[in-house]
Amino acid sequence: MMRVLVIEDNPFNLELFQDLLEVAGHTVFTSMDAEAGIAQARQSLPDIIVMDIGLPGMDGLQAVRLLRQDDRTKGITVVAVTAHAMKEDGERVRAAGCDGYITKPVNTRTFVSDLEAHLADSQNPTQPAASADGESG
Repeated sequence: MMRVLVIEDNPFNLELFQDLLEVAGHTVFTSMDAEAGIAQARQSLPDIIVMDIGLPGMDGLQAVRLLRQDDRTKGITVVAVTAHAMKEDGERVRAAGCDGYITKPVNTRTFVSDLEAHLADSQNPTQPAASADGESG
């Protein structure tokens, strides 16, 4: 069972992600903006964070950079969720400190297993994490 923090400003996506994860038996914390998400991460210390990149105010990449600077949260696996699927977008999310990314719209049949795989990959760094489009690295 994973402890998952979902940081997503779209109420529909937030509820969808939460429902998919809870049905799979995972514990879910939620935040609708980066600042609240950072505070929640420091409080709950989840196993994995699902980070929307296009958040209002502080964007998801800036939030990830801040999480990586904090000793309490720097080791948490972070998976970006983004509508942008270009190769340079993947490079950008990894450069910010994300362990991987999933493109929107998410595949509801594989969303939870994709997150579980990212968490396993980050805990076993000998294998490069696969992106949602099947490419590795």
